[in-house]
Amino acid sequence: MKAAPVRGGLVALCLALSVSAALGHGDVQPQPVDTAGLAPLGETWREENPYRGDTKAVAIGDSGFNQNCARCHGLQVISGGLAPDLRYLPVGKEGDEYFVERVRHGAIINGMTKMPAFEGVLSQEALWAIRTYIESKHEE
Repeated sequence: MKAAPVRGGLVALCLALSVSAALGHGDVQPQPVDTAGLAPLGETWREENPYRGDTKAVAIGDSGFNQNCARCHGLQVISGGLAPDLRYLPVGKEGDEYFVERVRHGAIINGMTKMPAFEGVLSQEALWAIRTYIESKHEE
């Protein structure tokens, strides 16, 4: 067996695998979240999670989180270190205040966007559903 064709095949295989790994991360544009079945919240932002404990909101939030948040905060809300591990975000009003501030306005640290602002990108209903899902994964 000649070494050149084998080497060429290995190079092609490595390139194919690296391209699929790079593209496997998916589109980094915010993905729409279908909030059908949730009570509409209107324009004014709520101070506390209106969907707390709502199983429909947990399911919608699971999908919304995995499409829009997991690439930084980890699948199942288990961070790999890139962004804060949201399982430890306080539940209730204290955690809601932090969540609303971050998702609405994002976070810029030392001039770098560490988290984009989602206000106007995802609906209030979608973001509160994501918060409901995050709370369902809470750990002490």
